[in-house]
Amino acid sequence: MPALALIFNAFVWGVSWFPFRQLEAHGLHPVWATSLIYAAIFVAMSLVRRQALRGFVAHRGLVLLAVAAGLTNVGFNWAVTQGDVVRVVLLFYLMPLWSVLLAWVFLGERPSAAALARMVLALAGVAVVLKSPGTDWPVPASLADWLGVAAGFCFAVTNILLRRLRAAPGESRALAMFGGCAGVATLTALAGSAVGAIAPPALATPGWLGWALLLGTGFVVANVCLQYGAGRLVASTTSVIMLSEVLFASASSVALGAAVLGMRIWVGGALIVAAAAWSAFAGTPDGDDDRRIPILKDMP
Repeated sequence: MPALALIFNAFVWGVSWFPFRQLEAHGLHPVWATSLIYAAIFVAMSLVRRQALRGFVAHRGLVLLAVAAGLTNVGFNWAVTQGDVVRVVLLFYLMPLWSVLLAWVFLGERPSAAALARMVLALAGVAVVLKSPGTDWPVPASLADWLGVAAGFCFAVTNILLRRLRAAPGESRALAMFGGCAGVATLTALAGSAVGAIAPPALATPGWLGWALLLGTGFVVANVCLQYGAGRLVASTTSVIMLSEVLFASASSVALGAAVLGMRIWVGGALIVAAAAWSAFAGTPDGDDDRRIPILKDMP
């Protein structure tokens, strides 16, 4: 049951691109959708777990956690609606690479030879994924690519902050992340609408609410499954199972015409996933898998 719960969580995130694209088809930009969905979750949790707000007084770092989590969600949710879903997910899963570098800089954790080898493996994978016949250097070629890379980096920052804020109550960390997702998305959406880059929600056509409710419910249920599964399995097992998100994203996007799996994607993706799986089995800090929504197993 714990493994099945984690697989369901990976399934929700792996296919979340489809509801977001349906929302966009109704005129609701994914950033606005992220804002509305997480604002509703944040308000509901604030009412149910009011004591969670007290943690912000003693742990000021929760504000940074909120920003990092918010940037992660905005980047990922926006990216999967703009470009090739498989490319975005693979670029996002460079998170172990960023985690090693950030842990070295901010936590003083010097990477081992194995960690450096995993970094090289992941970089080789992303080079293969990004390299196309028309480019001399394998660099992100679109907004979706850049958003995927940035979201993975912010996800790594989120993990580092979660480790530094272990003393903070679990419910306070959760509230910070939910609030950050809502706040960053709202500010981004307002700024984008002001310059004409993002359509305001008032222009959305009827029908978007059902997709938003489906997506929000999916995120909440997936988080409950994550809490249940991750609280009963070792971290390395959790990390490996969560890699099934790549499988769900690949299968669904190819089946629905949102991605093309060429040889470069197969080879590069295999290298990136191998690096992530290696870090998970190694049980090192770069294998941590605090998800975009936090594990709340320490909540009362």
